[in-house]
Amino acid sequence: MQLKKNKIFTLDKYIDEALYNKKYGYYMKADPFGNKGDYITSPNISVLFSEMIAIWIILFWKNLKSPKKFNLIELGSGNGEMILQILKTFKKFPLIKKSCKINILEKSIYLKKIQKQKLKDYNITWLNNLNNISNFPSIFIANEFFDALPIKQFVKKKNKWYEKNIKFSKLQKPKILDILVNIKKFEKKIGFKISQGQKFIEYSPLSMKYLKSISKLIKNNGGGLLAIDYGYIDPKMKNTLKSIKKHKLTNVLDNFSKSDITYDINFKIMEKIIKKLGLKVNGITNQKNFLQKLGILERAEIVSKNLPFSKKVNIYFRVKRLIHENSMGKLFKVIFATKKNIQFKTGFKN
Repeated sequence: MQLKKNKIFTLDKYIDEALYNKKYGYYMKADPFGNKGDYITSPNISVLFSEMIAIWIILFWKNLKSPKKFNLIELGSGNGEMILQILKTFKKFPLIKKSCKINILEKSIYLKKIQKQKLKDYNITWLNNLNNISNFPSIFIANEFFDALPIKQFVKKKNKWYEKNIKFSKLQKPKILDILVNIKKFEKKIGFKISQGQKFIEYSPLSMKYLKSISKLIKNNGGGLLAIDYGYIDPKMKNTLKSIKKHKLTNVLDNFSKSDITYDINFKIMEKIIKKLGLKVNGITNQKNFLQKLGILERAEIVSKNLPFSKKVNIYFRVKRLIHENSMGKLFKVIFATKKNIQFKTGFKN
């Protein structure tokens, strides 16, 4: 995209170009993860996170009556660390290992290369879309996937709705423009009265597209979606758009294509959309509750039992970062969606 004088883009188009342009997009040219990158994700903090996800998958698979063939689809695999640890855990459970067909949906060519190198010893299919998935029950795992998808923003002023746009100029830095929009026409297009009871809207067309495909596959073939992300639970939406560089917040209009752009998922709105698409939400909780109910503390005790003190401390601080209320424990939320006849609450029981 050439940033020409007086060129105007909707916010989602701006984010898409900044993150996913094939030539210079943020996710297309570098590994953003880890201490040397711009942010760190749970699988890269502790292998115990991925082990808990693996245990959850095994228990859900058993709840589905242990199908002889099923799809495990990771949405956005990052540097491949989570699926690697899941597969290592599966080695201890030969039946699920034999039954599981691994798929990764990854848009970034750069990250795909990292994943293929890391996972070269495993039989994995990389997907460009969700159109050609086998007709087996499908378990979708999405850790920090939806928050990386471009969003639109709308604001209500004096009973009129305006869409956030970005205007480029050769002489000045980009600036935000609010442009009048027909919200009813937009709602007709998406099939959802998203403005009801709202003064501000954050909406990802791409998220809706993925949720439609996922819902259809789950309804037709069985399975479920487990999504973990930065987020909040509130009927009211708010402006959560942010840019992150070197683990610090920056201005979204600065560092075009050189910093991450993300937002917090409104899990209440996500729940509404999922229900509208014909699935049931079996639970919403925070990461602390989810991991503790799956036994992360007990697993940490077992792993560290015969280790020297320094290594025990290292494990403790990593787990603390995942579950502490002032760290990722409350900031991250977890949602589980499946067919209406499925009764499975592991990780979500009160």
